[in-house]
Amino acid sequence: MENLKTNAEITWCPGCGNFGIFTALRNAIPKLETKGIRREDIVITAGIGCHAKIFDYLNLSGLYGLHGRNSSNAEGMKIANPNLKVITFSGDGNGLGEGLAHTIFAAKRNQDITMILHNNGVYALTTGQFSPLTDKGWKGPTTPGGSFEVPFNAISLLIEVGATFVARTYAGDIKHLTETIVKAIEHEGFSFIEVLQPAMPYHKWEEYKDKIEYLKKEPMSREEALNIARNSHRFTIGIFYQDTREVYHKSLYGSLNPVKDSLSRDKRLEKLNEILKS
Repeated sequence: MENLKTNAEITWCPGCGNFGIFTALRNAIPKLETKGIRREDIVITAGIGCHAKIFDYLNLSGLYGLHGRNSSNAEGMKIANPNLKVITFSGDGNGLGEGLAHTIFAAKRNQDITMILHNNGVYALTTGQFSPLTDKGWKGPTTPGGSFEVPFNAISLLIEVGATFVARTYAGDIKHLTETIVKAIEHEGFSFIEVLQPAMPYHKWEEYKDKIEYLKKEPMSREEALNIARNSHRFTIGIFYQDTREVYHKSLYGSLNPVKDSLSRDKRLEKLNEILKS
């Protein structure tokens, strides 16, 4: 677990919920290794924001991308080398604001990647603008009179657009978060985890811990999952939906792996000459 840390200085605010996500990730990787998933085959991407600092602190290979482009970067990695297990980190603003189209299309295509959404309900790094998941009525620097927008329901949205594993968990329950991450990464298809976590300058743990409730059972159908997602408390955590559907890279080119199965330069030139002569 400790060798998953880097030497980078951690600059999250003391008490930030991101620490819980960081701990759960470091718990999950060894568990995945016991299941045959090699650490060398796990790669990560991130967008821009407080969530993205986890890229600096996790000793895993990957790509630090532009604001909102973490999902598209993850898609490219998976298409290029399907043997990789790709984890993409996002904030609620990064993934459902600037990166909304990329997130939706990665889910629609059932790309075999795992998206971990750090939901603190605010653009925290840029000092408190309201985000697509900010509660209606929340008073912040850009909404002193209270936000009048209705937030997205991230769970029902991702089920609706095609994600095949959709869950919500909580940074204050490390065991539940770790177990959910392991299941999501094992799942073949687009896995989405919404992680409730406070950004300390704007939200406190007290706003979460007494309201957290657990799904009594996992929904048995897409329709049931959507109904529960739309009507449950926003602090309800658990796995809302799992389904099996062909993943994008297999639909695209079957069992081909462009990294391992690519032709040599000489072979490519030979085939090109054959095409030109025909």
